[in-house]
Amino acid sequence: MTIEPHELDVRPILRGGGDPFQVIMNAVDNLAPGQALRLIASFRPVPLFSVMAGRGFSHQEEALGNGDWAVLFTPEGQVDDVRMSAGDMDLNGWTDPVRQLDLTELDPPEPMVRILAAVEKMEAGEVLFALLSREPLFLYPELAKRGHRWAGNFDVTGEVYRILIRVGKPGHHVGA
Repeated sequence: MTIEPHELDVRPILRGGGDPFQVIMNAVDNLAPGQALRLIASFRPVPLFSVMAGRGFSHQEEALGNGDWAVLFTPEGQVDDVRMSAGDMDLNGWTDPVRQLDLTELDPPEPMVRILAAVEKMEAGEVLFALLSREPLFLYPELAKRGHRWAGNFDVTGEVYRILIRVGKPGHHVGA
């Protein structure tokens, strides 16, 4: 499975005197399962290395010149744990999520109800990202019946399930 790294350039934030830490953490939280983060900064972000290691990411550094650095943070041990809808091998061609839901505080079946309602309002090809407190085993067949694709896994803590759902074409039902 191959997923292009998400690229985040924090040099404009740093030039403006801001602290990019929260922007970086938000980007990490919104990565697709198994996706790496390519961070570009105007300094070698050594303090971030241990923070990211604590979240299950290894890193590779590259000096870009003029004091700029690119660091590729890659999730360790997660790619093989990604579950995907039947027939999917990778997420290339999937767009960034246009909608995000944090459903970790809800009890079943409410997360499934909310996800299905959300994808019904989305256009074909758009992607929804959701956080759940457990793997949504009953959601998978419902998504398949409606022609939607999905990929998901647990985060490094094993407590939050992350799922990406790519909306299928209207009226397209797998097996119909």
